[in-house]
Amino acid sequence: MIRSLPSGRSYRYGYLAYVVLFYTFLFAPLLITCILAFNDSNFPGLPWQGFTLDWFVADQAQRTGLLHDEQNISALWVSLQTAVAVSILSLILGTMAALLFEQEEFPFKQPLYFLALTPLVIPGVILGISILLASNTAGLYIEENFGIDIEILRPSFWLVVLGQMSFISTFVMLVVSARLKRFDRSLEDAALNLGATRPEVIRLITIPYLRPALIGAGSVAFLMSFENFNTTLFLIGSDTTLPVSLYLQVRDGSTPIINAISFLLIVSTSVLAMINLVISRRHKDE
Repeated sequence: MIRSLPSGRSYRYGYLAYVVLFYTFLFAPLLITCILAFNDSNFPGLPWQGFTLDWFVADQAQRTGLLHDEQNISALWVSLQTAVAVSILSLILGTMAALLFEQEEFPFKQPLYFLALTPLVIPGVILGISILLASNTAGLYIEENFGIDIEILRPSFWLVVLGQMSFISTFVMLVVSARLKRFDRSLEDAALNLGATRPEVIRLITIPYLRPALIGAGSVAFLMSFENFNTTLFLIGSDTTLPVSLYLQVRDGSTPIINAISFLLIVSTSVLAMINLVISRRHKDE
């Protein structure tokens, strides 16, 4: 028999204190950052000097808001391009891998599956360094022996995309595989018996069934790519992503514009997460 939890006054107070401290620990730094985005001060910290929107809209010699900061806008655009490319390519690669590993006749299925999970457990710093050294070595070898300069093998936009895909596609594979395990294979067999081709079965039956998982995995893949720092830092070229740009600004000293950027990112990612949650619940209800 399972003992019931105590319900005395001390327990209720302790439980309430735990919940308050837990969520304070999680959200207090984010809340402070959002508040300081509107601080009328030239420094990104306390004390509070009054309310202002300068760090969003100002275009002055002393203060430049986010909307007029070409460096951060350029970094934001690079991050968006990278996240879109990584999420699309990771969805394709991860879904194909999930479909492949769900085939019963696939040889060496278990060892290759665990090998595919390796990028998720390797630290991002090690992954970035490894990809950089491997690509540079391959690029130098090809250039010295064949006289061909392959840009993708140097620190660049596409090397960042490939580096992020190496672990984000694995995450997509896990999400899609979890959805596939609940798939009724008799639907595919019935379609094949009725004359449908294998590509038609995947396009008309399998993919629609996987749509909730693909939407969720794509959303998370976008966010993982957008905020990635460890791997991207070693693979980036002349055009930096927003996380790397923010790191350089904080390291060298910056204005409260970094708080304004953080505020917009917190709001936008929260909205995206809520939309993804609503879509997922709608598909679950269907």
